[in-house]
Amino acid sequence: MLEHIQGQTFHVRRGALKNAFRYGVDYVLCDLDAPLKPVVLSRNRFNLWSLWDRHHGGPRGTGQGVAWFRALLAERGLPLEGVELRLLTQPSFLWFHFNPVSFWLSLRNDQVCAFVAEVNSTFGQRHCYFCAHEDFRPILPTDRLKATKLMHVSPFQTVQGDYMFNLAWSQRAIHIRISYENGSHGVLATLSGLRRPATNRSLLWAALRRPLGAGRVLALIHWQALILYLKRAPFLNRQPPPATLISQGQTMQGNAE
Repeated sequence: MLEHIQGQTFHVRRGALKNAFRYGVDYVLCDLDAPLKPVVLSRNRFNLWSLWDRHHGGPRGTGQGVAWFRALLAERGLPLEGVELRLLTQPSFLWFHFNPVSFWLSLRNDQVCAFVAEVNSTFGQRHCYFCAHEDFRPILPTDRLKATKLMHVSPFQTVQGDYMFNLAWSQRAIHIRISYENGSHGVLATLSGLRRPATNRSLLWAALRRPLGAGRVLALIHWQALILYLKRAPFLNRQPPPATLISQGQTMQGNAE
C-alpha cells in the first residue's frame, strides 16, 4: 500500500546561538516493487507528484532505486526472505526535486530491522548512513543508533561529531528523531506523522495546502539559513564531499531521551 505521511518536522539548534522552527511536510511511504495507484503520482515519468529511481539509491542523480537497497542489504548479510522494502521520501513536485533526507526501510513482520538515512545537502552532496543491530533484530523506539557525521550539510555546522538515530514505527504512525551531537553544539531534528493511504484527494490537497512541494522545502531551508546568518552564526564554506557513499552506524547502550 502507498501511504501519505502528512507530517511535521521540527528542528532546534543547540549551543549559545539558539534557533528553532517547525513546519508541515508531505512524505510518501512506498513499495517500489508494487504499482502506484493514485493518478496524480507516477514512477519514472512526469506528473503532479513523481518518484524517480535516479533520485534514490546510489549516487545523486544516477540512483538505481530499490535494486540498490536490496543489493546493499544482501551485502551487509541481511536475509532477504520475508523482508519488505519501503522508501520514505518527499516525491518530486512537477519538475522539481529536492530531499534533505529520505529513508530506506527494511521490514520483517512490519518491524524495521534495518534502515538507510539517505542525506542530501544543498551543496549537491549525498551520504548514506546504514543503521541496524548486528543481528538485525527489530529496531525499537528506545534504541539509539550512532553514525559518525561525514558530510557537510549546513554551512553553520562543521563536519564533526555524530548522529544519533531513533526510530519509532507502528501501524499507526512514524516518528524519527535525529540528534546531531558535537560537544555542546548540534541540532535536534524530528519527522513524525500518521500513516494513511495515499489517494488522489490527499495528494491534491497537499499540493494546495503546501504548494510547490520540494521547492517550498528548499525555500524554507534558505530562509532559516538567512535567519542564522543575520544572527551572526559562524559560516563555513562548502567542504569536500565524503570519500564514500555509505557508512555503517553502530548500536549504542542506553535508551533514547
